[in-house]
Amino acid sequence: MSIDKLKLSKRLQANMNALGYFAAKEFQLKTISRIIGGHSLIGIAPEGAGKTTSYVLGVLMRLKYTQDEAPKFLILAPNEERINEIVDRFYTISKNKDLHIMGLKTSGGMEEEIEDLVRGVDIVVATPARARAVYLKLGLNLNRIQTFIIDDAEEIVKQGMQTNVRELAQSCGKVQYLAFSTVEHEKLHLMIDDFMAFAPVFEVEELAEEVAETHELMLYQVPNFTTKINLLNDLMRDEEVFDKVVLFVNSKQTAHNLLNRLHLKKGEAAILNPMFFEDEGYEDVQVFRQTSNTRLLIVANEGAGELDLQGIPFIFHFEIPESTDEFIKHVLKTDDTEAIAITFATDLELPEVKKIEQKLGKKMPIMPLPDDLHIYKPSEITREKVEEDKSRGGAFHEKKASNSKTYNYGSGEKARMTMRNKKK
Repeated sequence: MSIDKLKLSKRLQANMNALGYFAAKEFQLKTISRIIGGHSLIGIAPEGAGKTTSYVLGVLMRLKYTQDEAPKFLILAPNEERINEIVDRFYTISKNKDLHIMGLKTSGGMEEEIEDLVRGVDIVVATPARARAVYLKLGLNLNRIQTFIIDDAEEIVKQGMQTNVRELAQSCGKVQYLAFSTVEHEKLHLMIDDFMAFAPVFEVEELAEEVAETHELMLYQVPNFTTKINLLNDLMRDEEVFDKVVLFVNSKQTAHNLLNRLHLKKGEAAILNPMFFEDEGYEDVQVFRQTSNTRLLIVANEGAGELDLQGIPFIFHFEIPESTDEFIKHVLKTDDTEAIAITFATDLELPEVKKIEQKLGKKMPIMPLPDDLHIYKPSEITREKVEEDKSRGGAFHEKKASNSKTYNYGSGEKARMTMRNKKK
């Protein structure tokens, strides 16, 4: 759709056309008019969907040049590289070299920055930690802020800067709040709900036009690493279905740690090329495939090389690989063999899941967690005594007899998995 639909000023539209932008993206059509109108919103979209350009255009449309020295717009970003990108985007789109915008450093002395802020700046871009530190030094005046923007919110959450964001928002009071992220999850809302509880969410999916042919995909969203282990143990209790599983982790150290926290009989789990001599292991997937008593093979992505997964009915990704191409290589169909690829992901890994889905051209169906799955919460350690089972190398939570055969899928899912397994 034409960029005319955004109803920008003639100057900004001419600037965008000069930069080669003649069509507006879906995310921009949904959000820019609301940003210009002063409404708070949460924008969820993948990289490249136009999130940054949307708020840059919105800010430039709302910006009124005055002699007031206090900043009107505060933009929070996760790191210095992103700060520089945002500042450059403002200069590129506005074509105004005299634009009063300032990107704060992430570390070092604050004296020079405070002096520059006192002279007068309209737009400040900073990490939450730096903005909070300068504010406490009375160098950042938040009394005139009109719009408070959180860019790359999922990365800010990942870096643990939520408290700084909440404190800065509290200091700004009732202003326009904009939060942009590639994913929406619980940790994001824990950071922003105090000041954006009623903000509408605008979400856009941009998947590749060509849909990749993959094995059947399933996604389990869990809150943390320990709950992943609990879920894996629940699944592996079903010996009838999960008789051959290749499970991917990112490092050999993780492979070793995970092996020692599984609730499997000796010899039922092993590591491909283990790091430690005492760990059960194989040098080749083919040997694992032919060994009847070993049901689970843990493979570290680092140094794994090319693997022949033909005939393996279940492929688990316990961690999201650092490279999306690595994940896709594991799940692409190369022959008529049927398999199910199951992914475990925490909130912090969901941005990488989104990138994978974008490349695959399709979404991974989200599977419900079982009612009896033990969700690990760090605070529980202070409230209850956790029984230690030394032979299993970790916290073991005994299940009631009535729940002992309750797996993480319904009867229909189990039937489907079993049928897939029998086809191998």
